[in-house]
Amino acid sequence: MKTTANPDLAPRSAVVLAEAHPPTDGHWHRHARTQLIHASQGVLRVSTPDGHWVVPPQRAVWVPPEVPHAVASARRFQLHTLYLKPDAARPVKRCAVVAVSPLLSALLQAAAPLGMDYPPQGPAARLVRVLLDQLPLSSHELPALHLPEPQDPRLRRLVAPLHRNPADPRPFDALAAEVGLSVRHATRCFQAETGLTPGDWRLQRRLLSALEWLAHGQPVRRVAMEVGYADPSSFIAVFKRAFGVTPTRYFATDAA
Repeated sequence: MKTTANPDLAPRSAVVLAEAHPPTDGHWHRHARTQLIHASQGVLRVSTPDGHWVVPPQRAVWVPPEVPHAVASARRFQLHTLYLKPDAARPVKRCAVVAVSPLLSALLQAAAPLGMDYPPQGPAARLVRVLLDQLPLSSHELPALHLPEPQDPRLRRLVAPLHRNPADPRPFDALAAEVGLSVRHATRCFQAETGLTPGDWRLQRRLLSALEWLAHGQPVRRVAMEVGYADPSSFIAVFKRAFGVTPTRYFATDAA
């Protein structure tokens, strides 16, 4: 049910479109409107030039207007995306993953069949106004689901192996040497550009990769090995420190 309609041209200030997608690595594009991208089925990885966001169930990601982005998933996924003109809601200035309440999820699904030219008055318009009242603020974002991307080309080459294989065991000084940087200079630049130490960035990369695997139903033991942990208990402890609950509990809460 993938739609070909262009929401940027919609006559209404707020519209919701539903789209079903096969597994994809995503393609880069942008919209003139602010978006709230919610996967009612599946888990997403949203990338911009500044970083990556993992969007598990019961989450959504804000994308400001004119920001290049790509939406990817290893499995089929169902989107309900809200497109907003600037006058429809509070401006969104940066990408952020936010929690989606069951009510908001239901409202997004109910608004999708209204299309892009629903009557400006009446039941459809009232439903959309209720939806707008339920929007989560980007100030309530979930930073644990964000991985900032360094901008320096050498640092991008440095982290490329970790994107390809989060379990890569090579120490940071070895990776820095491969791109012609001293570990001291690389560490200083890395922290200035991402706000994270190299160790914290690597940990975040592993956790976000783990979330994608777990959301697709992979067992904890396998996921722990895929992201570089020798035993599940160590991985579970790190996951709990980052997200407040164990992996099993995290997704059980989402399904409740």
